[in-house]
Amino acid sequence: MPIRARRLLTESGWRDQIAVYIENGQILALEHIESDQWDADILIPALIDTHVHGGAGVDVMDGNHHALEKLSQYLARQGVGAFLATTVTAPMDDIETALRQVAHSMQQGLSGAELLGSYLEGPYFTPQNKGAHPASLFRTANPEELDHLITVSENSLKVVALAPEQPFALETIQYLKTRGINVMLGHTAADYSTTLAALDAGADGLVHCFNGMKGIHHREPGTVGAGLSHDSAVIELIADGHHVHPAVMKMCCRCAPDRLVLISDAMRAAGMPDGEYQLGETQVTMKDGIVRTSSGGLAGSTLSLSCAIQNMVAQAGQPLEKAVEMASLIPARLLGIDDRLGSIVPGKTASLVALNHDLQVVSTWVQGKQVWTAPV
Repeated sequence: MPIRARRLLTESGWRDQIAVYIENGQILALEHIESDQWDADILIPALIDTHVHGGAGVDVMDGNHHALEKLSQYLARQGVGAFLATTVTAPMDDIETALRQVAHSMQQGLSGAELLGSYLEGPYFTPQNKGAHPASLFRTANPEELDHLITVSENSLKVVALAPEQPFALETIQYLKTRGINVMLGHTAADYSTTLAALDAGADGLVHCFNGMKGIHHREPGTVGAGLSHDSAVIELIADGHHVHPAVMKMCCRCAPDRLVLISDAMRAAGMPDGEYQLGETQVTMKDGIVRTSSGGLAGSTLSLSCAIQNMVAQAGQPLEKAVEMASLIPARLLGIDDRLGSIVPGKTASLVALNHDLQVVSTWVQGKQVWTAPV
């Protein structure tokens, strides 16, 4: 049976009354139909969360298949069809365990959102904007260590984050790009010129823009200014209204409308009640859904990508189709997988999400299989 959508989002805009035919996990065809019964009021491509640490009480750093399976199921409920399992700064043995487990879980398969690989967030940072990362574990990147991590990950490592003022940062960026790995810049005190040099050396963009970096001053544009004014830098954005003000969300849309990637940056407290939680080596507290360290700094988020889309529409005035693109096609392009994910096109993977008129997730399909549907 096809999936019947009252409205369906394509790369060229909305189409009404469309049936999506699926075969062997792929979109076979899109055809106009007349019907009085619909499987989806609004059908969009499944979301891609390129930066997520955890949720539902589990974390990537737990380093076991159960945690990644539970995270996969949790993300599917949020409309996410694919994700990068993101680490935090920790002892290197713990990081290696997490990377190794991601590779094994990819081979084993998960029942919810598809696991695309890993995102190394730390330990290659500098202390000034460390966030919840323990500065005592920061270190300088070198090709030998990165080679080892790539090997440990069985080539499933997709993104490495680093501070561009680190020694040999430009050489490190260039080396990682030769290995086909994306580089994001964050948890840094780099100025405009240092950040720009890193971007021109091949770095792909900024880690959760505005957070963990030098902000904009009219005489020193800082890390943020370098990213927003660059022609191709990808801008990660945590659109929860806490990490960045709605006016800043709107500003990012105007500066980088085709370079914004919505991320959750969610950690294990996402989807859980207020209380004490662990983020890597750091004890954090969630109150009213906001997670902070003991010093009061923000520590990851409890955001979902579906809520990020709602916030971009309601708080930043974005059209729904543009907000969806920021959480689907643009991240797919960043990862070089837009040939199979990120939009609803015949020939692409049938990873789809049904929304109701309130933009709540109703059903999620991953590779043609319905992996979650809201209880009636």
